[in-house]
Amino acid sequence: MGICASTQCLKEGGRVVNGSSTVKIVHLDGKLQELRNPVKASHILSKNPNCFLCPSESMFVAMDATQVPKEEELQLGQIYFLMPDSHSKTCVHLPSRPV
Repeated sequence: MGICASTQCLKEGGRVVNGSSTVKIVHLDGKLQELRNPVKASHILSKNPNCFLCPSESMFVAMDATQVPKEEELQLGQIYFLMPDSHSKTCVHLPSRPV
């Protein structure tokens, strides 16, 4: 068995924080950024040129990644992925593994 962890509660500065009370952004390098307050997508995108945001709930294998409009407010409790603009018209796919 492995270690199981819940994202519902996270420790921050010695305090327990409800995980659904943050906006979560997964960066290209895999880093997780959490924001306590909702922000517009344009705020995140201004710091990440040549990228777009994709909400996790709209990511399905063999379907195009959905882009969050720049003026949309990112919602607390949601996970968003930063994706390179070059992937804006490509289908989400699983990496192939050698057998």
